[in-house]
Amino acid sequence: MGSGRPPTPLLGLVLLLLAAPLAGARQPAYKDPRKPVAARVRDLLKRMTLSEKIGQMTQIERAVASADVMKEYAIGSVLSGGGSVPAARASAKEWLDMVNGLQKGSLSTRLGIPMIYGIDAVHGHNNVFKATIFPHNVGLGVTRDPELVKKIGAATALEVRGTGIQYAFAPCIAVCRDPRWGRCYESYSEDPKIVEMMTEIIPGLQGDLPADSRRGVPFVAGKEKVAACAKHFVGDGGTTGGVNEDNTIIDQRGLLGIHMPGYYRAVVKGVSTVMISYSSWNGKKMHANRELVTGFLKNKLRFRGFVISDWQGIDRITSPPGANYTYSVLTSINAGLDMIMVPFDYRGFISNLTFLVQNKFIPISRIDDAVRRILRVKFTMGLFESPLSDLSLASHIGSPEHRELAREAVRKSLVLLKNGKDGGEPLLPLTKSAPKILVAGSHADNLGYQCGGWTMEWQGVSGNDVTVGTTILAAVRAAVTPSTEVVFSESPDRSFVEKGGFSYAIVAVGETPYAETKGDSQNLTVTEPGGAAVSAACGGSVRCVVVLVTGRPVVVEPFMGAVDALVAAWLPGTEGQGVADVLFGDYGFSGKLARTWFRSPAQLPMNVGDPHYDPLFPFGFGLTTKPRKGSVSP
Repeated sequence: MGSGRPPTPLLGLVLLLLAAPLAGARQPAYKDPRKPVAARVRDLLKRMTLSEKIGQMTQIERAVASADVMKEYAIGSVLSGGGSVPAARASAKEWLDMVNGLQKGSLSTRLGIPMIYGIDAVHGHNNVFKATIFPHNVGLGVTRDPELVKKIGAATALEVRGTGIQYAFAPCIAVCRDPRWGRCYESYSEDPKIVEMMTEIIPGLQGDLPADSRRGVPFVAGKEKVAACAKHFVGDGGTTGGVNEDNTIIDQRGLLGIHMPGYYRAVVKGVSTVMISYSSWNGKKMHANRELVTGFLKNKLRFRGFVISDWQGIDRITSPPGANYTYSVLTSINAGLDMIMVPFDYRGFISNLTFLVQNKFIPISRIDDAVRRILRVKFTMGLFESPLSDLSLASHIGSPEHRELAREAVRKSLVLLKNGKDGGEPLLPLTKSAPKILVAGSHADNLGYQCGGWTMEWQGVSGNDVTVGTTILAAVRAAVTPSTEVVFSESPDRSFVEKGGFSYAIVAVGETPYAETKGDSQNLTVTEPGGAAVSAACGGSVRCVVVLVTGRPVVVEPFMGAVDALVAAWLPGTEGQGVADVLFGDYGFSGKLARTWFRSPAQLPMNVGDPHYDPLFPFGFGLTTKPRKGSVSP
């Protein structure tokens, strides 16, 4: 009877029946990297339940995140707030393990949609121990060097990716019109043209746009790049009196002419996300402003990435914050916000949004628009193909190449405001072979002060054990000849200075670190005992250069007559050697003010072009020096 094989027609039928379920189990279109992003988004969106969609719109703080939470609520994004770290002085591996652990929770969901992890990497990867801390934007604007900030963006992206993180809340493209604002150092300039120029950091962070890219479509060039975030939309640098989160009173022409050009440029360059400002425009909270978020940013500028709230930003639609959270959710989502930085009470946000959609207060089309945008960014950046990170980029964190780039940025961001008394002999460049020099001031030997806010902690830190870098004092010691005696006294008295036999004094003073509202200031003075150190070191026979370590122009007119030279070093970051490079003439001073330097805070606000313009140092001012012979020119 043969071997027991079924007749050939029957065999064909069996094979056909077996193949049918296999065909049905084919890989979903959204998991196929060969398909266009739009097709993948469309396929995934139609598979999602309402709860999965709302989960994608939710960003939570790492402190309340876990793999189980990611899985249960299908959370779309996690963030680290300022100073929120997996452990004190956490290594790249500790960061990576935390991010991957949360990602595994996301990948275990029904649809396996990866989460995106965001962090404030606003002047380098500034929450991470040993990372390169670049000068804050107030200094970078001085350079007027878009290629330099593009390189800084690329270096920052590598360091961020080295910890497994894929999303940076940068750049801040605010146009600071009043230095009393506590975030002024996060702004490149009072001039929208310079801010536009510096949006070149976006292709540094994300990669260069492909030639065939359509305007407004987000772009991230793979695993060595991060999604960027233009912030804070719009007008945050123009509030009355420079009060953080307050009201920007300006007509539409002024808003579009001063505060909007950076956003236009960012959208053209393919920025992935835009963060909304806490502030208001003519009394209307930006988090509730449908006309500007949906009407202008999404429809007119054709922005196709996603719009994210600021930290508890929707809560602040009401006064006091959170007074009517359901209303805040309703208003912000209908205004056009796509992802909400909750950051803690995600259950409250999810239940409120679910109720509002189910009861038709928010149309499902609005939810689909939000999720479509979030998925577009995730697909574009390759998160579905490479959701987990490894340690292959960790060696870039604080690398010699990045520190050298930061040192170059410091050199180019210094502004020489004075060099020589009343037309007398210039003091700078300083001689390296002086027998004995004095270094004084609260900011000469304090790495935390040198870096400013948004460094290791939200409000910044004090001291030299906070991260790895070079203080101004250490830089001076490294620059002078071995026979030169360098004496450091943070707060010297006049008699010590006069009797010390010093060839000259370097006095570094400024502001202590701050961020956001805590930095709002009506007096803008050098923090004591800084003024006393200047008075003691510069008031007698010893020639002195004062180095200002500040996030903005400060009151200097009272001691202008006593100092021989005055240098604005802004907030230079970890590479203090860049300050010494220029003080000692290895490189020349080249920086030009990107902000007006006032005489008195009573003049503020005062920006170039104003009728009452009467500055101590005008916008664009900066003395230059040539490098010493044999030195390298900038």
